[in-house]
Amino acid sequence: METPQPATQNRRRLIRLAFGALALVFGVVTVSEGGHVMFGGPEARAAAGAIVPFVLPFNFAAGFLYVLAGAATLADRRPALWWARGLAFSTLAIFAALGWWISAGHPYEARTVAAMTLRSVFWIGMSLALPRLLSPRDAAARGQPSG
Repeated sequence: METPQPATQNRRRLIRLAFGALALVFGVVTVSEGGHVMFGGPEARAAAGAIVPFVLPFNFAAGFLYVLAGAATLADRRPALWWARGLAFSTLAIFAALGWWISAGHPYEARTVAAMTLRSVFWIGMSLALPRLLSPRDAAARGQPSG
């Protein structure tokens, strides 16, 4: 396997840091906004419109995992990849359930569909990008004997 050139390593590092920061900010905003709607009282719930009962708590809880995944990405830790894959999978599952909810004629907000689309694209993208952006952590990559 060829060792990446320093310029390539720097570019990967910058992209990884940007993705990690985005995930971190996305998580903080998700927790803040979801928490406001969930715990902000009747006015906050009314302003949110037709809340889908399983999407809001999922997104609120997932926001904490976004922060973990973002921090792991910034720290160049392999668990970031597993967090991203888990978030992509679970977000797609909730998105599919939302599709069922909508097709069954239940009320929803178009912004919920847009937000779930953004979340799905983001975490699928992270899942695909992180294997190339994270530093290898195996013994051979660190120059240590295996075993």
